Amino acid sequence: MPILSHADREYLRQVFAERLVDSVKVRLYTQKLTQLSIPGYECMTCRETNELMGELASLSDKIELELIDLLQAREQAAREEITEIPTIVIEGKNKGRVRFIGSPAGYEFGALVEDLIDVSRGTTALQPLSRQALTRLARPVHIQVFVTPTCPHCPSAARLAHMMAIESDKVTADVIEVGEFPLIAQRYRVHAVPKVVINEVLEFEGARPEHAFIAAIESVAGGPPDAHTSSAGNESRRDG
Repeated sequence: MPILSHADREYLRQVFAERLVDSVKVRLYTQKLTQLSIPGYECMTCRETNELMGELASLSDKIELELIDLLQAREQAAREEITEIPTIVIEGKNKGRVRFIGSPAGYEFGALVEDLIDVSRGTTALQPLSRQALTRLARPVHIQVFVTPTCPHCPSAARLAHMMAIESDKVTADVIEVGEFPLIAQRYRVHAVPKVVINEVLEFEGARPEHAFIAAIESVAGGPPDAHTSSAGNESRRDG
C-alpha cells in the first residue's frame, strides 16, 4: 500500500512540474529490503523511508534516487561521513551539504519537499543580508538540527539550516530525527526540540528568526560583526 495518498501524489506531481528547474540527485543510505538481519545493523525506519523516497522520486523525472546499503558501501559512506541510517543526501545546485538523518516524516516531509525545490533551483528565500553574512564565513560550519515528526516549530529551524547549506559551500546542515537515535539524543542532551548545535561548541533550543540564527553562525565561524549580526542571543557553549 502506498505511503502517499493519491491526492498527495497528484498534488506533489504538479508542484514538482511547476517548481523543479534542474535535476536533483538523492542518495539514500539505508538498509536494503533484502538485507539479512545483522545484530547492530537494525534500522527501524529504513523500509518506510525507502518506500517514501521511491514514491517521491516517481513523481518527477528530475528527481534521481539512488539507494545505497551502508553495510555494502562502507568506504563511500566514510568519505561522506555517513554513520547512521537512514540518511538522505540531496545534491543539485547546492553549494554545501544538505542531509536528513532519519525518516522525514510528519512536519519534516514538507521541509524535504521545499529542500528538493531549492536544490534544483540553486537559490533560497534567505534575505540578502543573510547571504552576505554567509560569504564572509572564515571557517567551515556544521549545523545539527534535532527534530521530531510531531514538532510544528522544527521545520522552521530545519529549513533555515538547509537554506544556509544551499547558499554556502562552507556549511554542512544535518537535520536529525532524534527519536530514532536515542544515543545521539543522550550525547547532545536533547530534551526539547528543535535543538541546534553548531560546530559542537554552541547550542540553543527553539526556532530562532533568521537574523538570530545567522548571528549564531557568525559567532562560531568568525564572520565580522555588523549591525545585522551584533548578537547571537541566549545560546550556550557546549562542554567537551
